[in-house]
Amino acid sequence: MGLWSRKSITNLMQESEGGGGPTLRRTLTGTNLVLLGIGAIIGAGIFVLTGSAAAQYAGPAIVISFTIAGLGCLFAGLCYAEFASMIPIAGSAYTYGYATLGEFIAWIIGWDLILEYLFAASTVAVGWAGYFTAFLSELGITLPAAFVGAPLSVEGTHTLVRSQICVDTATGGIAVDAVSHTPVAIADCVAGGFQIGHGILNIPAMLLIVALTTLLVVGIRESARFNNIIVVVKVAIVLLVIGFGIKYVNTANWTPFIPPNLGEFGQFGWSGVLRAAGVIFFAYIGFDAVSTAAQEAKNPQKDLPIGILGSLAICTVLYIAMALVMTGMAHYTELNVPHPVFVAIQKAGPALGWLGYLVNIGAIAGLASVVLVMLMGQPRIFYSMARDGLLPPVFGRVHAKYQTPWLSTIVTGSVAALIAGLFPIGLLGELVSIGTLLAFVIVSAGILVLRYRSPELVRPFRTPFVPVVPILSIIICGLMMYWLPADTWLRLIIWMAIGLLIYFLYGRRHSKLAHEK
Repeated sequence: MGLWSRKSITNLMQESEGGGGPTLRRTLTGTNLVLLGIGAIIGAGIFVLTGSAAAQYAGPAIVISFTIAGLGCLFAGLCYAEFASMIPIAGSAYTYGYATLGEFIAWIIGWDLILEYLFAASTVAVGWAGYFTAFLSELGITLPAAFVGAPLSVEGTHTLVRSQICVDTATGGIAVDAVSHTPVAIADCVAGGFQIGHGILNIPAMLLIVALTTLLVVGIRESARFNNIIVVVKVAIVLLVIGFGIKYVNTANWTPFIPPNLGEFGQFGWSGVLRAAGVIFFAYIGFDAVSTAAQEAKNPQKDLPIGILGSLAICTVLYIAMALVMTGMAHYTELNVPHPVFVAIQKAGPALGWLGYLVNIGAIAGLASVVLVMLMGQPRIFYSMARDGLLPPVFGRVHAKYQTPWLSTIVTGSVAALIAGLFPIGLLGELVSIGTLLAFVIVSAGILVLRYRSPELVRPFRTPFVPVVPILSIIICGLMMYWLPADTWLRLIIWMAIGLLIYFLYGRRHSKLAHEK
């Protein structure tokens, strides 16, 4: 038994049919999977990160950033689709890595995916709380600032600071209070490093995660129905914003389309466009969450590729259209707030006042569905890792009545709620992006390895133009990782070091594959 030992495709398929004991319930249709993907993708990207990435890095050229990130996702999505049709069991990239690159790489992916799903749920919950607080404020209800903000912040130009949002401070811009939207001292926005903020806990974000965790414990079918309803609502509202907002676009806001670089890599100019692509890549991660539900799909070989690629295509078009409208309605320097779509709508004046309320409702509902899908994905990664012995058996337990991985769902929800209550959205979003990109690089490499090593395997869906597509996926995703800030890389290295320690102290010793050998 070595670090590179692989699980056979035959054994994986037996597990997917219940050969390894109690398994998950197959209830999801192709439509459910497409809607799960849309539910996860359309959320923070449109309702939160589009504004902050435009204000901090790319300006109106955020549209180009979305296109670059979308291409990387397309190539990675084609690789995911082949694996998902071949190995339709819970675990997503972790399982694919185990079958192609060995246990050690599988562990790295599984640990890395915690960054993607667990931190994504927390990130979007923080964005949801921003919209929820603003919506209550419009209704005349003001929540105590101490209980709607994180106690920790990472201060600096263009970042979330205490209860304030810094807007273009490097060029002498303004700072706006995140709750009251009134000007505050710009001096509060230019310090560096971790700071103790004015908040105590982000209570709305924490309560959202607790409620959705409870729903996920009850059952995947009920969760999917809830998601379907929300997806219809938020897509309708996105289309309304695009359709009505385009009439109020001021093309002067698109000039310069690519703001001049401020003398530092990533601060506008083409380097800013590239850095923004890495940051907003977070907005696309929902499509791979579809693959975590493979073991609950009725016809996974057919429906998983449809769910992955269909949701990705629909959402990319909506992202680009929404980014154009938002940066056309409001100057990009005004969009670095927790609810940028609402700010853009306000620029149209009373004529679109009615749409502002719908935007907040759509964001509140839409971001909730993203949190739901992320909280659904992480326990299924834990479930697969525990079944393989790499994590304690408690994470692999399935509820006798609900047929869900209930204990791992509760653990995931509890940790995600704590993270959402303590940390700001900027830090969390960058961590999620680098974790996702690393998973995509490994999955794409896995396609190349398996095509060479096992060309005879049945592939219901085949990634086209191999090796070109996987190589392009590796290059684009790798470059987007490179463009992320250095601090994000440092946090990834620390996170991976912790994961390796757990693997060598526990996972390797309890690996079922090791015992079988």
